[in-house]
Amino acid sequence: MRTPGAKGAATRQRMVDAGIELMRRSGLTGAGINDVVAASGAPKGSVYHFFPGGKHQLVAEALAIYATRVGALIDAAIAGAGTPAARVRALFTAFAKRFEAAEFRQSCAAGAVALDLEDEHEGIRAAIAAAFDDWLALLARGIGLPDRRRARSFAGLVLTALEGAYIRGRAERSGQPFIEAGRWLAELAEHETERR
Repeated sequence: MRTPGAKGAATRQRMVDAGIELMRRSGLTGAGINDVVAASGAPKGSVYHFFPGGKHQLVAEALAIYATRVGALIDAAIAGAGTPAARVRALFTAFAKRFEAAEFRQSCAAGAVALDLEDEHEGIRAAIAAAFDDWLALLARGIGLPDRRRARSFAGLVLTALEGAYIRGRAERSGQPFIEAGRWLAELAEHETERR
């Protein structure tokens, strides 16, 4: 595929952004080619021009970009907080605000798509696993628990709680599940810090 010009690059980016937003709202099934075309305003033929692998390629690439954006959100949320417990609270507060700003309609794209996976979606599954792995590493390093062996496991609990908070939050139309999970996990982080 040849490199697109500025107009082509903008069209391609609109399609990726539309794919991300659709996946955040409705998972993989809500991000069909026609849905992406309608949401992005791109000509239908441009999908296969920019994404010769079709929907699977577009989704995998959109998830990779989404993963980078969420990684930046994680870094920004925990950057200013001093203790591991404060970092955990700040992280969940940031996600709650983001969720509330989207009027409780947008989940994590990776989590939403993971619920729709079929056997033929191996490339998409790998993209989701890579995103989760990147976030786990960021969380383990960023939260800063003193026991590095336990930090990765704690990061896994944090990520699981974030994904679960999206599910409860959408059902309850509230950011409270994020705040609640953040409080409890901050207590655990404080306990882990005091163990040393």
